[in-house]
Amino acid sequence: MDNNTKYRSAIGVDFHPLTMDKKLTLGGIEIPYTKGLDGHSDGDALTHAIIDSILGIAALGDIGTFFPDSKPEYHLKYSIDLLSEVINMVNNKGWYLTFLDATIIAESPKMTNHLKNMKKILSSRLKLEIDDISIKATSTNGLGFVGKEKGIGAIAISTAKIEM
Repeated sequence: MDNNTKYRSAIGVDFHPLTMDKKLTLGGIEIPYTKGLDGHSDGDALTHAIIDSILGIAALGDIGTFFPDSKPEYHLKYSIDLLSEVINMVNNKGWYLTFLDATIIAESPKMTNHLKNMKKILSSRLKLEIDDISIKATSTNGLGFVGKEKGIGAIAISTAKIEM
């Protein structure tokens, strides 16, 4: 490791309840399903977890610090657009993402057929190669509110570097 380069990793976690009133958006793509995620923005739990992990790298706080649900301009906003703003914020502080690992936690719908498209969208927004993004999905095997299909969550870990 170069002594002039500093690395950090940070984690983000987000969960949202499912509702009949919205479309399901995860990782910036719309997924066909009978329910969507409730939230002030589009409720994209995966992108929200990624945003929190990236903000954590630069010790900037969390998504609510910059995009509070008390501000009407963020109502129904696409989270993927907020992600682009966050990447610019941390880049302006000298941090550059090198890797993203994320897991979607959902009982239903199954995510396997959507992961590739999520990686494509995230690759362009995060300024990363597709091979530097890992997105997986798991269930809770019927446990908790996710297992009862009442919500979906996500965990993300981002790694970034800064030249000193």
